[in-house]
Parts: sequence; structure tokens; C-alpha cells
Amino acid sequence: MTATAPPHAFSPAEEQAMARALELAQTPGVPLGPNPRVGCVLLDPSGGILAEGYHRGAGTAHAEIVALEEAGDRARGATAVVTLEPCNHTGRTGPCARALVQAGIGRVVFAQSDPNPAAAGGAVTLRAAGVEVAHGLSAAAARRMNPVWTFAVEHGRPFVTWKFATTLDGRSAAADGTSRWVSSATARRDTHRLRAECDAILVGTGTVLVDDPQLTVRDDEDRPLPRERQLLRAVMGLREIPGDRRILDDAAETVVLKTRDPREALAQLFARDRHHLFLEGGPTLAAAFLAAGLVDEVVCYVAPMLLGAGRNAVADLGIGTIDDARHLDLLEATTVGEGPETNVRLTMAVREAGS
Repeated sequence: MTATAPPHAFSPAEEQAMARALELAQTPGVPLGPNPRVGCVLLDPSGGILAEGYHRGAGTAHAEIVALEEAGDRARGATAVVTLEPCNHTGRTGPCARALVQAGIGRVVFAQSDPNPAAAGGAVTLRAAGVEVAHGLSAAAARRMNPVWTFAVEHGRPFVTWKFATTLDGRSAAADGTSRWVSSATARRDTHRLRAECDAILVGTGTVLVDDPQLTVRDDEDRPLPRERQLLRAVMGLREIPGDRRILDDAAETVVLKTRDPREALAQLFARDRHHLFLEGGPTLAAAFLAAGLVDEVVCYVAPMLLGAGRNAVADLGIGTIDDARHLDLLEATTVGEGPETNVRLTMAVREAGS
């Protein structure tokens, strides 16, 4: 009697195809959001590659559709290897699960289950139509490929990166209020690189009124990137913003969030399809997000200087004893710049309260 293969047994050809699909999904130039990066490879019954496809960004054809169009009639009876569960809803494009069924695909292998409740259910649709489905192949690699999108969809809010610059003794500004420049020019250029990886940047009304920042993304030559490559500028708070503030110029889109509640601010940004927030406000705003447990990553530029007085990098967190200190997990420590320009960049993950 021949043993039946377990439902999630994968052939060497499928394993190789998944590796290729992950590579396709990360093709240079594919945006990090708001949609996930997805790759797809179609295999013929002998395990040979029929067609490939990858998603090129919001509003473009999904990876499965690109591969199906390339394969044409040859897709009938083929195996589709996809990095993400085929979607099951109609948005800017149609449901990929139904397209696979209509093309006559015989088997679908996917890595990561779709955490988006609006798009999930593709596997159920495929099985109901008689398509063999297996999942979990390279699932961890697929999640690592879209960490921010996965986090945002699973938590219903953007992933929050808090960035700040500080002196060696934890000051973000001198006693007279001057803060330009705590970080070096090299560190500031590095900050623009980090900004470009996000899709929204947030400050409070106090920062806008006092510092008048433009909050755009600039290149290494200090030139602003085109408007279509800028992130959404967001200001939260109840104070009115004068019309001459630079954050209201036409260099990028701006939204004013009339709230002091960090959760409400994140909810409004998530409703705008923003998945990665760069928090760059002052110490009061940072403390509000930290106290609410809404900071996920911290990027700190430490300058080799001492002030001894002045504004702290973060306001009072209500911590009265060392036992209650908020601990961070150091992910990376690296120097930025050389000579007098040297800063140390620390990248840290925020532990959940009590851990």
C-alpha cells in the first residue's frame, strides 16, 4: 500500500520555487508599502518553471495575476508557489484566489497566511473549488520580508519608530533651548534614509510652533525628494498651526490630527493606509507614546558631547525606582560619520511592559 504524503509535504522543486518567489518579491525598486511585497512562481507538472511574477506596488497587478498572464493556457494543472496567501477580496484589483481557480491551477503552495481579515480566506476558496493547498513553506522568511506590514495588519495600527538625538548625558537641547545641532550632519543625512523607509512622520504642535520643521525626505546632497516619494507629514495636538509654517507647504502631504491621544492618532493614520510611523517630536510627545506602550523601535543618535543641563530627550515617564525602568533590547550599535562628525546610532526594540 502506497503511503499518502502529508498535506504540507513540499517537493524540492517547490522549495526552490519559493526561494525564487521570495527573491522576486524583493526586486529592487518595489516599494515597502502600503501593500506587502509578494512573489509568485508557476510550476508545470514536472517541476519546471512556467512563469514568474511579483507585485510592483499599490494599484498594480498582484504577483499571481502577473504570473498567470505570462503562462496563459499553460497554467491549467500547474502549481502556484506564492509568498503570501492569495487574496480573497476585491480592492483595487480582483481576488487572486478566484483568478487561480479560473485559470485551472491544480495546487497552491504559499508561505505566510494573510493576516488581513479583509483579504484572508483565499485558502478556503481554493480548497472549496477543489484546488490542493499547502502552506507554511518558508513562512518565517516571508514574514521577515514584510515585517512592518505584517505588524500593522495584525495590530491594527502603524509600527512606531521613535527617533531622537541626544548628548552623552541625555540632553536633546541646551539650557537656552538651542538644539541645532545635537547630531552631526552625517547623522542627519542618515536620518533622511530612515525617514524614506517609513510612510508617515509625526510631531506635536509644540514642535511645529517652536522649531518650524519641514519634515521632508532629502537626498545626500540635501535636495528634497519629489513629492510622490515623500512620506505623509502628521501633526497632532489641539493648538492651531499658523498658515506660514513650513510643514503646510506643498513639498509633501500634511494631515493635522486634532487629538492628544496617541492611540487615536495611530488609528487615524492606519485608516489612511499608513503602516510605519517615524515619531520625531519632542520629549512630551515621546513620553506620551512610551507611556501608552505605543513605541516599537527606538533609533537614537548619541553625540560625543556633554551639556550638563537642558532639555531631556524624554519627559517624565512616572518611573520612581530602578526596578520599574523601561528596558530596551539592543539590536544594532554602529558609528555614523568619521572624526568630528562621528555619532553612535543605537537601534533598539522596546519590550512590552512587565517583560
